[in-house]
Amino acid sequence: MYAFNREEYEKRVAWFQDARFGMFIHWGLYAIPARGEWIRSQEQMSIEEYNRYFEEFDPKAYDPKQWARIAKKAGMKYVVMTAKHHDGFCLFDSQYTDYKSTNTKCGRDLIREYLDAFRAEGIRVGVYYSLLDWHHPDYPHYQDLVHPMRNNPAFSNENRDFNRYLQYMHAQVRELCTNYGKLDIIWFDFSYDDLFGEAWKATELVTMVRELQPGVLIDNRLEGSGSEQGSLMTGNMKPYHGDFACPEQMIPSEGLVDQTGRDVVWEASLTMNNHWGYCNTDQFFKPADMLVKKLVECVSKSGNMLLNVGPDANGRIPAKSVEILEEIGRWMEKYSESIYGCGKAGLARPDFGRITRKGEKTLYYHIFDNPVGPVPLTDFRKDQILEVRDVATGAEIPIGGDWVSECYPEIPFAVLGENPVLPDSSDTVIKVVLK
Repeated sequence: MYAFNREEYEKRVAWFQDARFGMFIHWGLYAIPARGEWIRSQEQMSIEEYNRYFEEFDPKAYDPKQWARIAKKAGMKYVVMTAKHHDGFCLFDSQYTDYKSTNTKCGRDLIREYLDAFRAEGIRVGVYYSLLDWHHPDYPHYQDLVHPMRNNPAFSNENRDFNRYLQYMHAQVRELCTNYGKLDIIWFDFSYDDLFGEAWKATELVTMVRELQPGVLIDNRLEGSGSEQGSLMTGNMKPYHGDFACPEQMIPSEGLVDQTGRDVVWEASLTMNNHWGYCNTDQFFKPADMLVKKLVECVSKSGNMLLNVGPDANGRIPAKSVEILEEIGRWMEKYSESIYGCGKAGLARPDFGRITRKGEKTLYYHIFDNPVGPVPLTDFRKDQILEVRDVATGAEIPIGGDWVSECYPEIPFAVLGENPVLPDSSDTVIKVVLK
């Protein structure tokens, strides 16, 4: 009988809740057709058609050290990269398949190089591993929900042995946990239809992972998906519950709380444009100031943000992605103390922005909109406040008001100036320290 250990769990997730901001990397053969990582499924492409990308794959510009520098400059504290996506192609040197980067023109173990590069920059590292596999002969084909051959009766499942696939999948996870040093995250993706939980032999899988990588964090997708968070939300955890929930392409309206009222550890995974894998025609990028606000929103709800990049076929992170990350990094240089180690404030959201909290005494007021007059600190009395500071400069901000605020004597006001203009138009942060 599985017994959840709250103390061990909280120790395991502590660094994750402190980090708050990470990088997701989706990369593989699908970068060559450049129509997104689901291309085989969406276009119901045969393996023969898709294999031409395997024959071509040779990302000569791949430089994970540069990727790591970009992530660090942006203020990201951890990273997760696709070791194997749904197409079954492995970016690591697995002994259980020939369908891997070391057998392409590239001839490199891309995961090993990635792990070494990011560790060297002091960034925690994770690997993404798809539970699906559209290349393996024993994975369900015909009438599966998403397999490229789902509508082709010639690919019947009569002679497919799913247990043989599970042996393969477990063996590859063992390789990743054994041959690549300490991992901080294993990000499984994803359960659907009848394929969830013990259909993956999930208890056995998690037991193995915990034995080989005792401190590793595991996401919740052995029993869930982007829309289904599994037993983490019930407070009655199954052996394969995972350490954090991972809503996808959205931020929960109030954060995540289980049925007992306890906060759930969570991470919102978001794309910069509308695709995870590289898509040459998708130039609809979210602006940096929007993503800063989304990061703040996640933290204000005690969540993390995992922001994706999709490198191109040559191994370069798109220039627009780099530009956005650099802009986020400039904001983080000034205001990261309001992100790292912070969480929900337990106060009503103010009209002008959001609030994050660090410990019992320190609050960060994120001001998104230029105020008219002084900023009201409505949750406190003046005698409860020790000091108010501009986070970027350390400058003292006086508490007071003028004749327009005299009719609100019970409210302390942070005075930003006679005619205040926000020094950072995306989000200016002031720190309120309580007595």
